[in-house]
Amino acid sequence: MSAPLTPTSEAELAQIIGSATVPLSIRGGATRGVDSTGTLLSTSELRGITLYEPGALTLVAQAGTPLEDIEATLAAEGQRLAFEPLDLRALLGTTGTPTLGGAIAANASGPRRIAVGAARDFLLGVRFVDGMGRVISNGGRVMKNVTGYDLVKLLAGSWGTLGVLSEVSLKVLPRPETSATLVLHGLDVARAVEALSAGLGSPFEVTGAAHLPDTDETLLRIEGQASSVAYRAGRLAEALTPYGTAERRDGFDWTPIRDVTGWAQGGSRGTDDVWRVSVKPSDAPALAARMPEGAALRLDWGGGLIWVAVPPGCDLRTHLVPFAGHATQVRGDAADGISRLHPEPAAIAALSAGIKARFDPRGLLNPGAMGPA
Repeated sequence: MSAPLTPTSEAELAQIIGSATVPLSIRGGATRGVDSTGTLLSTSELRGITLYEPGALTLVAQAGTPLEDIEATLAAEGQRLAFEPLDLRALLGTTGTPTLGGAIAANASGPRRIAVGAARDFLLGVRFVDGMGRVISNGGRVMKNVTGYDLVKLLAGSWGTLGVLSEVSLKVLPRPETSATLVLHGLDVARAVEALSAGLGSPFEVTGAAHLPDTDETLLRIEGQASSVAYRAGRLAEALTPYGTAERRDGFDWTPIRDVTGWAQGGSRGTDDVWRVSVKPSDAPALAARMPEGAALRLDWGGGLIWVAVPPGCDLRTHLVPFAGHATQVRGDAADGISRLHPEPAAIAALSAGIKARFDPRGLLNPGAMGPA
């Protein structure tokens, strides 16, 4: 295997892509299990925070900057990345260090998405190199309306198939003083989704809503100033009395829920395939009833995201279709021949192909990451 291409500047990145004659497999920290073919191109040396203005809630950093460096810098100023980027190293058995560019390319968004939005919603601007080696800049350092291609949003979740990020501008938010999590027990999926919906529909600003059948817990998170959290948690507990008596846990760590560490490799579910199913929360109970034998579930986003562990080689989609949503295989053996991504309707597939042709006409960037190469 040849040594990876590791540019140290945006200009070098553009030169490498512009002169490439073979496919390139794009990597940041190599932690998200991207399945693509080609010569390895790593952005890990494009690192460093280039601008941070705490008063303006704005941060600009190169794409290869480790997330841990960014989070440490923000924490020192009492701020954070509110979209709560996932870290799937335990689940996927990968090593390395998650990067800012990787989180944006994957649109990696955690439990707080239901309250504040996804990673793409915090993007202010991007710089990237397209498949022809052209450096493109879009957006800026403030939120604003756009016309034409909203490249900032387009790049989020494109998995490096439209361009290779070199720099990202983000909106950041203050870190809350404290948090409290209310925990209900003894609810099946249908009742749990009802309880989560009741909490999310309340005026008490729930920022996390999950259901964990394996531990018999239904959880709702509230964050903010201590006095406000105490008041809102108390009122929410009263509102949830039709679903049982809520246990309060102060400062409860949602990282294991975000990262699905309960199914980490080496654990009791470590050899299972793992899927993410995105649906309307109201559809979650019906889908849960159609899961194959031996499946395990974890619900996030109020039921809008269902993590599913199934025996190896099980194509979960065959048990769920037809349904309105997407089922994506996150962990599995490529030799099983199961498509990782949910098939797109013909019209959407044609649109995606047109956009791909516009930004990567030679088809060199991360072939296979978003479907068949």
